Amino acid sequence: MTAYDAAASARFDAVVLAGGAAKRLGGADKPGLSVGGRALLDRVLTACAGAATTVVVGGRRPTVRPVLWTREEPAGGGPLAALDAGVRRTSAESVLVLSADLPFLAAPTVDALLDELRRTGREGALCTDAGGRDQPLVAAYRAEPLRRRLALLATEHGSLAGLPLRLLTRELDLARITADPLASFDCDTWEDLAAARARIRDDGGVLDEWITAVKDELGIELDVDTGVLLDLARDAAHGVARPAAPLTTFLVGYAAAKAGGEGKDVVEAARKAAALANRWAAETEAGDGPKNDAG
Repeated sequence: MTAYDAAASARFDAVVLAGGAAKRLGGADKPGLSVGGRALLDRVLTACAGAATTVVVGGRRPTVRPVLWTREEPAGGGPLAALDAGVRRTSAESVLVLSADLPFLAAPTVDALLDELRRTGREGALCTDAGGRDQPLVAAYRAEPLRRRLALLATEHGSLAGLPLRLLTRELDLARITADPLASFDCDTWEDLAAARARIRDDGGVLDEWITAVKDELGIELDVDTGVLLDLARDAAHGVARPAAPLTTFLVGYAAAKAGGEGKDVVEAARKAAALANRWAAETEAGDGPKNDAG
């Protein structure tokens, strides 16, 4: 494979389906519902942030990052019509296809799908859920055979509106991966949404979830070592005073931003502040020096 071919293979576009009537949610705006303080659509867009172009098929709304917007014809025409509309706006050789209601989808699953597609040379790679069922909206496809199959279905049926996804997937040569069991968990009902929200708060990764939510809200793209910052907050609280913890971490962030705003800048600023807190604590423990008991 030439350097050009390798680069073309690595490049991918993403199509996120964010339409649908959400009947089991009473017609609620499903992509805008939040889990862990972030809209479901934004959570999916974060997971596929490596896409060269991201097309969202659905109604326009504020999003965590820039995307292209389109709608299926006719509106409400179903997943195949929406997929066709989205693929028409892409140009990469590989297309990641996702639904907009996947609260636990993360970049490792996206990477695994794309890696499997490249490794096998097949026409697509999709996730299977915990029950072994195919998830065609958590998948990566080769664009050329995907477009060809969509066009054949449209010709055969006169339109893609209302057609089920299985008509497409049964015509494609697909690989399957077993990813994180939660990767394909989708929020179709209020019970699903409640379960996702509860898991976010009960899971051991709640701090990582919170940091990701804050970074999205503030528009920050930075790898944060939460352990370093927590250690610093502990040292400041114990060695100085409890209110020093949030103030110190704020100052570390400010200093890191001035130094360049990279992860290493956060680590270095945190190291200096932690050393200062430890020196402060040592002085406190030493007090005013040895006491003179001679009177």
